[in-house]
Amino acid sequence: MLKRIMDVFITVVAAPAWLPLMILSACALAFELRGNPIFVQERVGLHGKPFRMIKLRTMRHSKPGEEDHYDVEDFSTFVFAPPDKPNPRITRFGAIARKTSLDELPNLFNVLWGQMSLVGPRPEVPEIVGQFPPEYHRRHDVLPGIAGLAQMKGRSDLTYDEIATYDLEYVDHHSVLTDIKILIGTAFGVVRGSGAR
Repeated sequence: MLKRIMDVFITVVAAPAWLPLMILSACALAFELRGNPIFVQERVGLHGKPFRMIKLRTMRHSKPGEEDHYDVEDFSTFVFAPPDKPNPRITRFGAIARKTSLDELPNLFNVLWGQMSLVGPRPEVPEIVGQFPPEYHRRHDVLPGIAGLAQMKGRSDLTYDEIATYDLEYVDHHSVLTDIKILIGTAFGVVRGSGAR
């Protein structure tokens, strides 16, 4: 309950800052993309229940043959693989939005709706979750978050297995004090631009 109160309080109090910034970012992306800058995607949340997560679109719409897919032939190899190179469909401002996490500002609506928390494991798409080993599913014992222990430790520089390890560490040891430390640490990481793609 205290975590939920903190989520709502911080999100509402900070609204005069993040709402205009989100609108300006959406306008810039809409101009660059020549289309809708809002990206809605199904993710897996608390207790494995799906929800629709909102983000800003940072990649141009795919052309025939470029459709995104999440089929992984060997998941055990995938989780230990080095991070992927940036997707060539990412736009110029989209790259800036990703580096500064502006693309995640609409996630704050998911926080207000109780689907996400400010801090927690990043929610994953069902196609990847369906291939999780049993121990990874403990990530869903808490609300997914915008910031997380993995984001504070290295963001996109981590392998998937390292991310999952940090997520499970958070599940086992999370607290309001831990959340505050992660929010501060993640903010410093965003300012430095470390591990962002």
